[in-house]
Amino acid sequence: MLRGGLEVRARFGHLPLADPSPPASLPPVNYQVFARKYRPQTFDDVLGQDHVVRTLRNAITQNRLAHAYLFVGPRGTGKTSTARIFAKALNCPGGPSADFDPNESICVEIAEGRSLDVTEIDGASNNSVDDIRALRETVNYAPAVGNFRIYYIDEVHMLSTSAFNALLKTLEEPPPHVKFIFATTEAHKILPTILSRCQRFDLRRIPTPVISKHLLHIAELEGLTLDPLAAHAVATGADGGMRDAQSMLDQLVAFCGNHVQEQDVLDIFGFTSHRTVSDLGGAILRGETASALSQLYQHAESGKDLSRLLADLIFHFRNLLVHRVDPEIAARDLPPEMAESLADQAELQSTDKLMLLIDQFADAEASMKWAPNKRLYFEIGLIKAAQTLGEVSLSDVVNALRRSLGGESITLPASPSGAAAPASVSRPAASISQPSPQPTAALGSMKDQIKANLAPKEPSPPPPAPPAITSAEPEPRPQPAAPEPAAAAPVETKAPVVPSPAQPPADSGPALTGEALWQATQAEFSKKYALQSSYAAEMHFMSVDERHLILGAPADQRMAVMSLERPATRAALEEILIKFAGRRLLIKIEIREDLQSREIVLAPDPTDTAPPPAAAVEAPPPPPPTIDEAEFKKDPLIKEALRIFEAKITKKS
Repeated sequence: MLRGGLEVRARFGHLPLADPSPPASLPPVNYQVFARKYRPQTFDDVLGQDHVVRTLRNAITQNRLAHAYLFVGPRGTGKTSTARIFAKALNCPGGPSADFDPNESICVEIAEGRSLDVTEIDGASNNSVDDIRALRETVNYAPAVGNFRIYYIDEVHMLSTSAFNALLKTLEEPPPHVKFIFATTEAHKILPTILSRCQRFDLRRIPTPVISKHLLHIAELEGLTLDPLAAHAVATGADGGMRDAQSMLDQLVAFCGNHVQEQDVLDIFGFTSHRTVSDLGGAILRGETASALSQLYQHAESGKDLSRLLADLIFHFRNLLVHRVDPEIAARDLPPEMAESLADQAELQSTDKLMLLIDQFADAEASMKWAPNKRLYFEIGLIKAAQTLGEVSLSDVVNALRRSLGGESITLPASPSGAAAPASVSRPAASISQPSPQPTAALGSMKDQIKANLAPKEPSPPPPAPPAITSAEPEPRPQPAAPEPAAAAPVETKAPVVPSPAQPPADSGPALTGEALWQATQAEFSKKYALQSSYAAEMHFMSVDERHLILGAPADQRMAVMSLERPATRAALEEILIKFAGRRLLIKIEIREDLQSREIVLAPDPTDTAPPPAAAVEAPPPPPPTIDEAEFKKDPLIKEALRIFEAKITKKS
């Protein structure tokens, strides 16, 4: 009867007969994604967080267990996994023990989230004060199987202020069998009263090589063929999150099967290949603007993210910059193919040019952030980069002169405006007595142009040059040794010496030396800078050498020293000093304990026929000079003081 009924039903289609076993092609029902299947189970499985693992291990070994722990870090860095491993170590049989067996029944229950002694709470959905009150009611219950009752609250920063306050007392003095573990991605949102009751552990972003190596390990266990460049691309896109990288690998396997190549990663996630970034960076460094714009056009037409491309390009220039400083550090996080191309491009431009490129593209990235037309700002950044690389900076000129002069030292003292002053060349003593090779015509014309461009402008109208002060005999200026007769040559064929562009005027008179030099400089300085003249009057002349005019300042005149050490004031003093010394001298101020402050006495005018400076010091001081109100208000120090103190200048009645 049963057989006949089945035949009738099969004949009329009421009961279709089918094979009860599922097809072999269907995936197993208990399939787990890689992020769950390869979640760390012991302390040894945790990657990239050695500082956290070591601290927890030592705390368990030394029996120095706190009652509350806080794990802080970006997503996918192992906060929940570390908390579960720590709970296993506390409640394992015979524990607490850092080296436990993850296959024990209680450890398996904790890993699967079904342990009675470990309560996991989602702070985002259980954030009210009533939820915390319910938690407090269960705190006093003893653990069922393990050694401790452990409460793990994820995203604890989502708790309300009332919930935090309800937890404070229990968190500070919990029963001895209770441990709290908190996890958050935004620690700044947690109340300070909660933070002070916890031991904080900051989990860092996992390095790219560590993620890449782990992905290759997973691929080997799963029987997959994963290209190392593809693993590196996935690790780079994961931005330090292991869970994100494992989820991306799971998606790649579903898309392309058991063979994953770099192009598959680029097609699915829209990343930019290293070759694309390297080719674009190489075109920029070689000054091939048209090629760089063409590559940008192709990238934009393919629908790729231009902001991501620009970020990768900036990071590429960063790698080049680091490679010029330390090649080993730059190649540490890169595959061998990428490290080799990095070494080739690092020699195309100097370190200064690379830093300029990074600054310019960083500005372009900031402009692209909110702009609707991102490609426009990217193209402007490329064109600006080409212009920057085509410019010749002063340091390039100085380096060219140094090479042409046989490695001589060239110094650039600071100018009043803060920019580098014209280059001055100091030749070694040994090279003065020997003629140097004849420079090329191009180098000679370049030097003439540099001298014409960098020579100081004559003031209009030029200040009257004071005559020489007869109180001291001028010292003869040192003359360079004459070349040997056998090597005599016309003036144009002598060793090229770039003279100091700051030369005294033709009508400045004989050069001064000794204390007379400082007296004349101080007098001229007081005429132009009445406000700072009182500070200069406090300086005592000490000595003059080949490069410096050394002044002494009393110990209680540090404010005067600071004022004269300002770049603009120092440059003005040295400019006047060159005028009277006939050569370039730098001012050097030393604070001396043996010097005493003196009454401010203005230096005599060099054009006056009065007695020598010694007699002028004994005479009663002249009345203070009148200060023009308009000039006084133009002084940079006065302007800065008025701006800082929000003050104004008024006349006393």
